[in-house]
Amino acid sequence: MGLDVGLSHFYTDSNGNKIDNPRHLKKSEKQLKRLQKQVSKKKKGSNSRKKAIKKLGRKHLLVSRQRKDWLVKLARCVVQNNDLVAYEKLTVKNMVKNHCLAKSINSASWRTFFDWLEYYGRVMGKIVYGVAPQYTSQECPNCKVIVKKTLSQRTHICECGCVMDRDEAGAINILAKALRELSRGGQSQTSSLELVNANGHINLCQLSESLADKLGG
Repeated sequence: MGLDVGLSHFYTDSNGNKIDNPRHLKKSEKQLKRLQKQVSKKKKGSNSRKKAIKKLGRKHLLVSRQRKDWLVKLARCVVQNNDLVAYEKLTVKNMVKNHCLAKSINSASWRTFFDWLEYYGRVMGKIVYGVAPQYTSQECPNCKVIVKKTLSQRTHICECGCVMDRDEAGAINILAKALRELSRGGQSQTSSLELVNANGHINLCQLSESLADKLGG
């Protein structure tokens, strides 16, 4: 399965299925702003300010845990149900330089999702493969012609007669690109648990959280 991540939907797969973005941060913004105001109204150094800061911190922690729990379960489900999962190796740190989209991109936590996909790929012995993002959203999945689109154009329309959702077309291209690269040798795949994964990140099984906790509900 190929996955094309986005902001309107968390991802669209190569079968046309879409997973909605839960937007945990956005749903909690009003509460966070209210708690932040309570902190600012308290006298600096007072016990009441310390309590308000703790309350704000607990709310931020809750949002963070909700996001992580959702990402972990989703990644496990995706890998469990597919022998090959292909995704775009997006450079998120460059994408957040766009101040209009930075908050939404950070909240989506694509990089965390990709890390967990790779982790479960190793645990379950499945192939999780990242491809370069160039032209995946511009190329026609039918005739391979480049069809230029702006970010606001959400439908792929090609002269060959191919008309489909832009994100679905991107997911199909991502999967096709991964299959081409793997058939030519691609990057070596392994199901063993190594300290460092393919992208140079510390393997998530080395974190303090136990493997049983990760694989549990």
